[in-house]
Amino acid sequence: MRDEIRQELIEMSENKFGEFHSSLVPGKNNIIGVRIPKLRKYAKELARDYGESALEGEDIYYEETMLRGMIIGYLKIDNDRRLRLIEDFVPQIDNWAVCDTFCSTLKFTNKNREMMWDFIQPYIHSEKEFSARFGAVMLLDYYINEEYIDRTLTELSKINTAEYYSSMAVAWALAECYIKFPDMTEPYIVEKRFDRNTHNRAIQKICDSYRVDKGKKEEIKNLKINQW
Repeated sequence: MRDEIRQELIEMSENKFGEFHSSLVPGKNNIIGVRIPKLRKYAKELARDYGESALEGEDIYYEETMLRGMIIGYLKIDNDRRLRLIEDFVPQIDNWAVCDTFCSTLKFTNKNREMMWDFIQPYIHSEKEFSARFGAVMLLDYYINEEYIDRTLTELSKINTAEYYSSMAVAWALAECYIKFPDMTEPYIVEKRFDRNTHNRAIQKICDSYRVDKGKKEEIKNLKINQW
């Protein structure tokens, strides 16, 4: 089955798109160039028609790993089984694109927020760059709301941001918290509760957003840290 999946991906690939996407995912030289909408459609078909057997075999191409994460999200299985599959998959994440696409596919979180909150705690406290990013992006995707905002801000401040991709995810999430809940988030910025790089990256993302008015952007710019 793995050979059939691989051949189907090759037939869906576009060389120019592969070259472009490779420039967005540094260090990956196994990208063949399949667009995300095509991958999602194929993943849904595989999950529906073949179930977990579609996960068998080893990945060669980047798109195979991306597809694997999507299938895990689309499978019709119970929560315990899906959590075990997620646990197996997270260590395979080695780039931002697979991480973020995987997180966005785990829509079952919307109906199981407290269960998933407990599940992602080890990732939030992980020293590994992409495990920590997984935790941060899960917070970003599912927990920036009135019920969880206090806890989300607290957990974001605990994530290891020494590595670039975990720092960027936390900055992105912090910016989104500020955009949606400015009064609750601003103290985390004013009091400099994050390292300098993450702090400044969050401010830059806030200033890049069309959802923040010009006056607030000028105020927040003044909170940038030039030196620690």
